[in-house]
Amino acid sequence: MGATAIRQTPAVEIPNKLYFRIGDVAKLTGIKAYVLRYWETEFPMLAPKKSGANQRLYRRKDVQMVLEIKRLLYEERFTIEGARSHLQQRRHTPKPAPAPKPKPAALISAQASLFGASAVELAQIRDELRALLSLLEA
Repeated sequence: MGATAIRQTPAVEIPNKLYFRIGDVAKLTGIKAYVLRYWETEFPMLAPKKSGANQRLYRRKDVQMVLEIKRLLYEERFTIEGARSHLQQRRHTPKPAPAPKPKPAALISAQASLFGASAVELAQIRDELRALLSLLEA
């Protein structure tokens, strides 16, 4: 293995809790607490809530964000500015529209009468379109 090999961090199992204190997040992610506090100033999407005692309370999504920032900085070798813009760009990328839900047979029959086709023909066309869609998604 060469000196430039990238060390992959193992997958982290995040416990099923509502909130994590900064010490818990530091242990889970392997990132020191002072680095986490610094990252909060550099990455606006990392914003843990604060308790009445002014303790940081990270949610599961915050812990996942810390892990993603760690991956970008330490494994992908992004700069802080590069990682910030990458994460912001990814947040604003539109998600694909969900696939339409299958229609009940009664609706297919009504559509068939509107278009002069039989319900069987429309069902066959629908099945062929679904097969094409699954080929495109693969």
